[in-house]
Amino acid sequence: MTPEPARTSDSAAASGTARPLDPARALDVDALIDDPKTRIVVCCGSGGVGKTTTAAAIGLRAAERGRKVVVLTIDPARRLAQSMGIDRLDNVPRRVKDVESEGDGELHAMMLDMKRTFDEIVEAHADKERAAAILANPFYQSLSAGFAGTQEYMAMEKLGQLRSRDEWDLIVVDTPPSRSALDFLDAPKRLGSFLDGKLIRLLMAPAKVGGRAGMKFLNVGMSMMTGALGKLLGGPLLRDVQTFVAAMDTMFGGFRTRADATYRLLQAPGTAFVVVASPERDALREAAYFVERLAADDMPLAGLVLNRVHGSGAAHLSAERALAAAENLEESRIVDQGDGKVGDRNSPDNLLSSETSQPSEASQPSETSVPSEAPHESDASVEQLTAGLLRLHAERMRLLAREQRTRDRFTALHPEVAVAEVAALPGDVHDLAGLRAIGDRLAG
Repeated sequence: MTPEPARTSDSAAASGTARPLDPARALDVDALIDDPKTRIVVCCGSGGVGKTTTAAAIGLRAAERGRKVVVLTIDPARRLAQSMGIDRLDNVPRRVKDVESEGDGELHAMMLDMKRTFDEIVEAHADKERAAAILANPFYQSLSAGFAGTQEYMAMEKLGQLRSRDEWDLIVVDTPPSRSALDFLDAPKRLGSFLDGKLIRLLMAPAKVGGRAGMKFLNVGMSMMTGALGKLLGGPLLRDVQTFVAAMDTMFGGFRTRADATYRLLQAPGTAFVVVASPERDALREAAYFVERLAADDMPLAGLVLNRVHGSGAAHLSAERALAAAENLEESRIVDQGDGKVGDRNSPDNLLSSETSQPSEASQPSETSVPSEAPHESDASVEQLTAGLLRLHAERMRLLAREQRTRDRFTALHPEVAVAEVAALPGDVHDLAGLRAIGDRLAG
């Protein structure tokens, strides 16, 4: 971290003003999606930072700039389908209408169906009879529907399928909403380790040995283990697992091979990772971990999208100045009476007059004097409203300063990472116009 940015950031934080990002560190999104060598863009990051919206906005902008794009989302909320005007998304890419494309650009969208993708793998790599046995197996149904890491693994599988078809110029992937963004990279290895693990190999052994030898092996070598597992899992579940393992025996190697192939695809020059984060400490800490992991695994990082960044149309007015102005307005009725009233009340003439004269009817308050107070009440209301707005502005400027400090800590730790800041929209994105607005902000 160089001294100059640190001092500038500290100064900005102290004054409650926000400093724009160094243009030299800006992520050029248009250059990325216009490059025909870019075939895969993976949007990743922790949950709730806007990955789905960012992926959709990148896909729409690329399509409207002339590329044939498919966006693969794993978001169960179906917000992507709604924003693209599609009734539903499923495991089949569907074309998005009303895309204002240059040339032959198209936009397609799909949502991962985890179980259906697993079923397709079984159907593609097993004969009809064995596939039917696997699909009907209760243990397989549980595994395909909710085993830890299955969703992330199937997202990798689907990405590999889409890329192998070579039907689209660009594939944009919205990674699963996992507890940790690293799960997307770790899941294939975890599932592969499970399928290649000692338990699976032990359960496969009887089927591989076969006949009397197999029964003898079961009776002698596995009696204790199967007895313990039978008590723990129940006899029916253990039999389901053994049946599943026997049926899947020929497919286990394929899982590992395809996972390795997709992993290499993610490392290829045509892939670009875009880390998405909000300008908050936890989200940027997660983003920093992911940046370091990508570097360790030699995966190509395009940059960071800093989403929902707040701004102000009066950024030249610092928080301190706004608060000072608010205090002056709120205290003016106490300190500054205006129109010389304090001087008049304390003058000798006024005091002498009050001592020698008796109150008269003319000096008593009358009904006609009441309306004369209305302008003062109106002025007070305006001053109170203005003071309240100034205090709100001060809070906004403090928020901007906090976001800037958080951003600057990240850029100081990772000066090599290009950053695109996306200004927060006043409302949620629910249509193509909203996605275009996000795309415009992404492109700067």
